[in-house]
Amino acid sequence: MADVPVARDLGARDLLRLPDFRRLYIAQAISDLGDGMTYLALFLLVLQLTGSTAAIAVMSILVALPPVTVGLVAGAIADRTDRRRIMIASDAIRAVVMLAMVPAAIAGQVPLLMGLALVQAVVGTFFGPARGAVVPRAVPVEGLLAANSLGQSTRMIMGVVGAGITGVVASLSAVAWPVLIVDAATFAISALIVLRVSGPLGIPEAQAAADAAGGTAPKEGLGAAVREGLRIIARSRALVATLTGIAVTMLGVGAINVLFVPFIVRDLGASPAWTGLFDGAQVLAMVIAGGLVPTLAARFSTSRLFTIGLVGAGVCTGLMAMAPNPPVVLLILFAVGWFVMPIQVTSATLITLATDDTSRGRVGGALNAVVQLATIVSMAVAGILADVVTIRGVFVGGSAIVLVAAVLTWWLFRGATVPDGGRPVAAAAPEAAGAGAEA
Repeated sequence: MADVPVARDLGARDLLRLPDFRRLYIAQAISDLGDGMTYLALFLLVLQLTGSTAAIAVMSILVALPPVTVGLVAGAIADRTDRRRIMIASDAIRAVVMLAMVPAAIAGQVPLLMGLALVQAVVGTFFGPARGAVVPRAVPVEGLLAANSLGQSTRMIMGVVGAGITGVVASLSAVAWPVLIVDAATFAISALIVLRVSGPLGIPEAQAAADAAGGTAPKEGLGAAVREGLRIIARSRALVATLTGIAVTMLGVGAINVLFVPFIVRDLGASPAWTGLFDGAQVLAMVIAGGLVPTLAARFSTSRLFTIGLVGAGVCTGLMAMAPNPPVVLLILFAVGWFVMPIQVTSATLITLATDDTSRGRVGGALNAVVQLATIVSMAVAGILADVVTIRGVFVGGSAIVLVAAVLTWWLFRGATVPDGGRPVAAAAPEAAGAGAEA
């Protein structure tokens, strides 16, 4: 792969001067704060009401399933409907659902609470592809990496802050349901901010062109639109490389996420209180790395940064299996953050650059579905594997899987046309010349 890195001139400050991007960014930050509060609050509520870890597992599966089951449909709808309205409707509905959870929590109606959590997750699945398709229209192509870095860093920070707020509220009031009211407010505020985003920004280009010509854009059936989205991915080797790298990686690390606390408590004999320090170390590294990704992109192509991130994550996962004590784990997780953030930022950027406005929602929905499906599969086998090969053995296996993902990704990118800042950085392959390979 002959890489020709392209410098990005736009940084976070430049992007925040763009009114529409600034509104999208603030809305996302507020919504992420609410999300960080919600999921911990729901888990605490289920634990308080049932005392069952199995019930928490059911809740986890319920909120993880929607991206897998309706993610592709959500992406197809985002490619044929006003994305701004989708975002506003998603936030508004989630605000109502969160408020409906309050009486269910107070009454101790766990099945109802779980049902509402599922509805909230389904509605939220429509928000991601719509926002993912709007942001590239709000920023110039040379600002995409900075925009994705800023968004991912903020998501991590707000998630930690939200979880911290939930912990404080639950400790002071001995109940977690008041957090649901605060979260409902965050969705309502986010909807009001998105309402101020320029209307034309949310309209798909095909529909805008048809409106200008005095007609309507031809619309295929929803099923056909989903199938065409999958064909677009299959025709683009760059998209196949990106989704393969993410999917295989999540197969390796999903089990590690499930087994991490037992590893700390049982294998290392440490207190669960260490988990707060571990989260803080990784988030700190990810935030710092997020600020450096645009600078690194001046020296390395986006696809190469993605592959390097996979290699680093795989190596760190292997080192985790040999960690003798919590301080060493702390250092390893700090290192992990430096590689995870580039993976997240570059994967989002690669998908944006390798698609056009007609397919961006479907490809984004496919990415979310792939990530969640691989995570669920990995989590499902985590406990079984741990009993057979020990937790450290699972970590070694996870490391090997992530390194395989890196090799597969490197090989796929070798023959791909990978747009980078509007210019290709790899030799074109015939199978990558379809619509999905257009910037």
